Amino acid sequence: MMLVRVSISLFLLALLAGCGSSSEDEIRQWMVDERNQTRPKVAPIPAPKQFVPEAYSSNASVEPFSNQKLTQALKRDSSQTVANGALVAPELARRKEPLEAFPLDSAALVGSLVKAGQPVALIKVDNLLYQVKVGNYLGQNYGRVTKISETVVTLREIVQDAAGEWIERAATLELQERSK
Repeated sequence: MMLVRVSISLFLLALLAGCGSSSEDEIRQWMVDERNQTRPKVAPIPAPKQFVPEAYSSNASVEPFSNQKLTQALKRDSSQTVANGALVAPELARRKEPLEAFPLDSAALVGSLVKAGQPVALIKVDNLLYQVKVGNYLGQNYGRVTKISETVVTLREIVQDAAGEWIERAATLELQERSK
């Protein structure tokens, strides 16, 4: 029993000796010194630019909120609507052709031939083959065939741009090579 008491007391003395001063105090002092020596470098803020107010003069200019200005804007908008409507109105009045039910990217040009002196394109849509001549319609954007060559069918489409106005654009269908 005496041996157990002696060993426990030696163990406790060893623990107390470990809690004493160590080299950690030197490291802590070095860190404090380094912190005190370090100075942050802050760039000075530039002086604000001097604001020079501009005098307003309304010499013979149209007031932005006047009835005259509003009338001019409405006339301009209505003339654009009439011009845009004139582009798409004939397309809305005519009868749709069968190939206008399919998007242009689902159609494929698979060949061309000359029939009665006129070029004819062979268009494949949904595993069906259609004969298309110049003047026929193709695709969902009022695409009218304008030219047929051996490898390309050229169309004129009428689409709306980002502003909602109707514009014409060119589109093509190129000959698709057969995949094996």
